[in-house]
Amino acid sequence: MKKTFLAIAILVFLLTVILAVGKQPNLTSAQSERNSFKLALPINCTLGKDCFIMHYLDRDPSSAAVDFACGQLTYDTHNGTDFAIPDERAMAKGVAVKAVASGKVLRVRDGVPDIRVADQTDKGRVQGIECGNGVIIDHGNGWQSQYCHLRKGSVAVKPNTSVSSGAVLGMVGESGLASFPHVHLTVRYQNKVVDPFVGTGSSQGCNVARQSLWQQPLEYVSTGLIRSGFAPKQPTMGEIWQGEFGETSLGKNNPALLFWVQAFGVRQGDEEQFRLITPDGKVSIDRKQPLKSTHRVWLSYVGKRNSANQPLIPGVWRGEYRLVRGNKVLIESIREVQLR
Repeated sequence: MKKTFLAIAILVFLLTVILAVGKQPNLTSAQSERNSFKLALPINCTLGKDCFIMHYLDRDPSSAAVDFACGQLTYDTHNGTDFAIPDERAMAKGVAVKAVASGKVLRVRDGVPDIRVADQTDKGRVQGIECGNGVIIDHGNGWQSQYCHLRKGSVAVKPNTSVSSGAVLGMVGESGLASFPHVHLTVRYQNKVVDPFVGTGSSQGCNVARQSLWQQPLEYVSTGLIRSGFAPKQPTMGEIWQGEFGETSLGKNNPALLFWVQAFGVRQGDEEQFRLITPDGKVSIDRKQPLKSTHRVWLSYVGKRNSANQPLIPGVWRGEYRLVRGNKVLIESIREVQLR
């Protein structure tokens, strides 16, 4: 009898081991599915040429903010990645927002006006609709993606419809809580926000292991040029975002001529180098100065007033700009304008 009980016990133990081993492939399969989920770009543009990443996800759980590369191109509680375009003129022409992967549309919203948020009054107007016009897609296996700030009237998909990777969802806009034209992408896995540059399973902070979700490697760019040009007066940040001062020809009787540069991710201690060269080849302005503080968005300019004693010379004026950090040139821009 004891031998019988012993045999039964051994048999039960072996069955338990077999069942446990049998479950392992399922766990491995689930993990494989999670790690194999990859993202296409959510915007129809070329990074570094006609669009750029303005903000990354905030990985600091405190009131401070840090991006995945231990940089400062983010802000407190920012839960996604902002793919930006240069200005509202590019927005008006239309830049497509695209699905990062195949899936089923869960929810959409359209009809929110494109009003660039500039102050607290503007923020109050979009309370409760901070995402603006948007789309949420379920990709299966616990993955979802959300797209915010689409242009009013541009949403091109409906709930409960299937979309393929790269399908056009709408156009880049400034609806909701947006202070510049861009699409905000949030990725979630099992209802938790995931940094697409890091992947799942990593702790908070920036010194962590990374398993990027992007189909193609995306370079981290901490500092870059947005636009540059000439203006007949002192430009404002609002006017630059509107797309003003992109002309290559100006009247010689304007009150001034200013060479301006708009950049992102400048840091305290960076050195700006401006040169303004007259049509006869003389260096009118040669200025070098360190930045006193860090800015996510920065506008700087130099120029000359037009006066009877020192009139602006007709012809081609040249502006040269460099932003230097240590011994490395991060931004270099050269522009010309014809004064007629």
